[in-house]
Amino acid sequence: MKYAIVGCGRIAPSHLSAAIKNNYDIVAVCDIKPKAMDNLLGKYNLQDQGIARYTDYKEMIEIEKPQIVAVSTESGNHVEIARYVIRKKIALILEKPMALSLSEAEELIHMAENQHVTFAVCQQNRYNVSTQLVKKAIDAGYFGKISHIALTVRWARGSGYFEQGDWRGTWEQDGGTLMNQCIHGCDLLRWFGNSQIDSVSGHLFNHFHPYLEVEDLGLATVYFTNGIIGTIEGTTNVYDKDLEETISIFGENGIVKLNGIVAEMIDVWDFKEPDAMELRNLEKTEMYQSVYGNSHENIYADMLEALKENRAPYVDGRCGKDALELVLSIYKSHKEGRAVSLPLKSFSTSDMKDLIL
Repeated sequence: MKYAIVGCGRIAPSHLSAAIKNNYDIVAVCDIKPKAMDNLLGKYNLQDQGIARYTDYKEMIEIEKPQIVAVSTESGNHVEIARYVIRKKIALILEKPMALSLSEAEELIHMAENQHVTFAVCQQNRYNVSTQLVKKAIDAGYFGKISHIALTVRWARGSGYFEQGDWRGTWEQDGGTLMNQCIHGCDLLRWFGNSQIDSVSGHLFNHFHPYLEVEDLGLATVYFTNGIIGTIEGTTNVYDKDLEETISIFGENGIVKLNGIVAEMIDVWDFKEPDAMELRNLEKTEMYQSVYGNSHENIYADMLEALKENRAPYVDGRCGKDALELVLSIYKSHKEGRAVSLPLKSFSTSDMKDLIL
């Protein structure tokens, strides 16, 4: 399949590596910075492989006619580029967050459905070996009644990170730690909750990043309709280096705690049911060296299968919207000083612009 990528920055190597491992026909890369394209292709020794380089994604698409396009630009540009790709009826792999507003997320979903475009969102941690095992245990009922699920994302992001782009840490183009660093964990919490969300109560703070508009600490309580309570602590205020991402599930008949850089390791796996204990032994957990994990490769493999089988991707636009909605509900709760009910009718990061944290 002819493949092209728009945006050659920090996350792009995860995409290009996944494309290579899945034998995509890489025809072009695009970025407004030529050096970014050089660096990306150089990382995989692809400089002399005839891969075209463009600074205009529309020109790239018109000339190269790719069958699959990945969008890995800054968050605020995802929707504009995704719209164009969908209008051209090209299969789309879109980085998280899929949008910064609920209305635009819904627009992309409906566009893709109406145009019969295969549309995947990179909430790739659903593919982690550890998270797949947890979901199997939940779906099999091994936990019994679940009391609560606790998510913590404790990472470090100093001024050097935010200086990489003037869009980072702005309400207009990015959002704060919950939107940028914690949205994968929020996606998993909602996935493990296994039901609709009734309401969300959240609080935002900016303690160590006064040069940013957005939160560097977010706290929330999530109330699922099935009675499960979710708690979220997300921060970029850890000194010097990333500490952990953990997800703990507390059931009447079992407990699991995932730990590691992106909750990829099973730290605790304890169940009353022997079959649940045996499930833990079926697969090995993974050690990741990056907060991006290893699972973009699975997103790319599934895209090929979805196209072949004429089905929706495993992690589609609605999955992306669910994660976005949870983060935006926390933002809205803080802004309005009250719990908010889901589903949200509308909200965006831009609605936070005049708020001082």
